[in-house]
Amino acid sequence: QLYLGESGGGLVQPGGSLRLSCDTSKFTWYYYAIAWFRRAPGKEREGVSALSRWDGKVYYAEAVKGRFAISEDNANDMVYLQMNDLKPEDTAVYYCATKTGGPIQDLSPGSDYDYWGRGTQVTVSS
Repeated sequence: QLYLGESGGGLVQPGGSLRLSCDTSKFTWYYYAIAWFRRAPGKEREGVSALSRWDGKVYYAEAVKGRFAISEDNANDMVYLQMNDLKPEDTAVYYCATKTGGPIQDLSPGSDYDYWGRGTQVTVSS
């Protein structure tokens, strides 16, 4: 059963923006962190951004710092990834994932996360 649902992907021109959403309403138990990962064709999965619910800290991969922002709307059980100034190298399937085993102190690897959504495709192309 899927407990996380991503949406908001699409085709955008370089320099454009998208906001990805992760619906966590079906996730009824506590998670220490929620993160966005991406997998580009022919590449390994990489962490993009993480939000620690333990202390409110956020973490970003170097490649997206200053362009992406993670946030949460607890009232609506949503987590967002605002992506600005998109580049062709941001093209990937984006996944949200939750970590229930303990807090994070950095952008933890995907193997630390327990639950995943199906992903949403982001394509940056002119």
